[in-house]
Amino acid sequence: MSILKKEFKKKDVQRLRNLITGKSNNKSTQGIGYAKSKSFHKEGDVWEEDGRNWTIKDGIKQNITKLDLAKEIHIMPVLCPVCSHQMKKRFDKDYYKIHGKCFDCVIDFEHTLRKLGKWEDYEKRIHNGEIDMLAKDFQSWFEEMINESNNSFITEKGAIEKWDGGVDKKRALKSMKETIDYLNSLKK
Repeated sequence: MSILKKEFKKKDVQRLRNLITGKSNNKSTQGIGYAKSKSFHKEGDVWEEDGRNWTIKDGIKQNITKLDLAKEIHIMPVLCPVCSHQMKKRFDKDYYKIHGKCFDCVIDFEHTLRKLGKWEDYEKRIHNGEIDMLAKDFQSWFEEMINESNNSFITEKGAIEKWDGGVDKKRALKSMKETIDYLNSLKK
């Protein structure tokens, strides 16, 4: 007769019971520890988790970023929002970015303007708008550059050189005004 030297624990007995009754997947012990609370969200919900904003779109959890609007503008739809034709032609992507419609719709729109005699006004408005944007971009770049501090310079060797002098702001502002006046003179 052999003597059992090991005593069965409660979990061992429960494991054997589960095996005999055919419930081999059931737990024989209870886990102890941290359990993250689960929250369920529906389509379109917006919530913050781990310092990020999240939403559910088309059943998929997605991170909301600052660039979502830029992504929406950049992504071209499959069908033109005006004529509902497939946008697969060569110039459709470029024209969609500018006009929000396919190349054929832009051509039809411009043809209608020519028939109505409004083409010159349309062309003038586009030309002047481009000049205005160029002048605005130039002015913002110029103001950023003139307000930048350039008292020192780091050489390729890593030495810091101190520079005296600087930008003559009065002369630079005069030059900026002359450039913007020249750009405005290009308007039709």
